[in-house]
Amino acid sequence: MDNSKIFSKVYMWMFIGLAITFLTGSLISNNASLVIDIFSGINYLIIAVLEIGLVIFLSARITKMKPLTAKILFLFYSVLTGVTFSGIFLVYKIESITVIFLITSLIMLVLSLVGYFTKIDLTRIGNLLFIGLIGVIITSIVNIFIGSETIVFITSIISVIIFIGFIAYDVQNIKRMYQLNAMEEDNLAIYGALQLYLDFINIFIDLLRLFGNARD
Repeated sequence: MDNSKIFSKVYMWMFIGLAITFLTGSLISNNASLVIDIFSGINYLIIAVLEIGLVIFLSARITKMKPLTAKILFLFYSVLTGVTFSGIFLVYKIESITVIFLITSLIMLVLSLVGYFTKIDLTRIGNLLFIGLIGVIITSIVNIFIGSETIVFITSIISVIIFIGFIAYDVQNIKRMYQLNAMEEDNLAIYGALQLYLDFINIFIDLLRLFGNARD
């Protein structure tokens, strides 16, 4: 079975999603009053809840969706993420954002190749990565009330490592699902694009926290 067929679709949709997210964030950041409205109390909470709910729904129900529905929801999720990304363009220098984006792209390329060509079954590693991710999420929630910069620094490093591992795991999993015909091809392409999109976004954000240069 020619795996290149499915991965060409996966990476095409991932790229489209990322392009929409960064373009949306950049355009919104040019309107300061709109950004203030977005990040004011209840508005941001509504967007964040909708964003989280949509990605959970899409991941859980994609096998039962029509391909067009899955594509529309993925694109809508990319726009929502772009809305919350608008603050990044106001906080960090564009040069820093560009460099971190390129570094994240390189990481994505290398780990995608590892996941595609490795003969090692990464299933167990994936389970460990998920446990680690739960730990990071819990720690981050607790730190909302503590406000420790040290905890933010440490969890960002751990999060980068976890999502780097997830890239290889997700690529291998997409390859396995395609070979087993576990999902309709177009739906699998969107499912795979969503997983790798999330890996990319999380690595990008954590690297930006660690190495990004803030605006004066």
